[in-house]
Amino acid sequence: MEKGPFSVEWLAQSSRGGAQPVAATRGRRSPPGGTGGRDSPADLGDSPGHEAQAGGGGPAVPGRPRTKFSAAQLQELERSFREQRYIGVSEKRRLAAVLNLSQSQIKTWFQNRRMKFKRQTQDAR
Repeated sequence: MEKGPFSVEWLAQSSRGGAQPVAATRGRRSPPGGTGGRDSPADLGDSPGHEAQAGGGGPAVPGRPRTKFSAAQLQELERSFREQRYIGVSEKRRLAAVLNLSQSQIKTWFQNRRMKFKRQTQDAR
């Protein structure tokens, strides 16, 4: 009887590097009961975006490339952040339109900027 992925036995073997899930894919995980198994690991090994995770240095699945904000965009974002650390829906929409960015990018920038602010204030103590 083959032990399915995420069983106690499989997890014990996988922690020693011995077990592979039935629908193994490099760099991707399908949820239990999902539709995995369509691609074999050999098919995925040479295709771009499916590099082996040696050392766990990056995201599992390549996503959107990092956004490089212009100086004008950063100036406006910083100005808005100084006024209010938590951005409302209407201000998010306004900034997205003015700066030619998505609302998601604005939201993420504010989240990251709040974390930077938190680190800076903790380091100052």
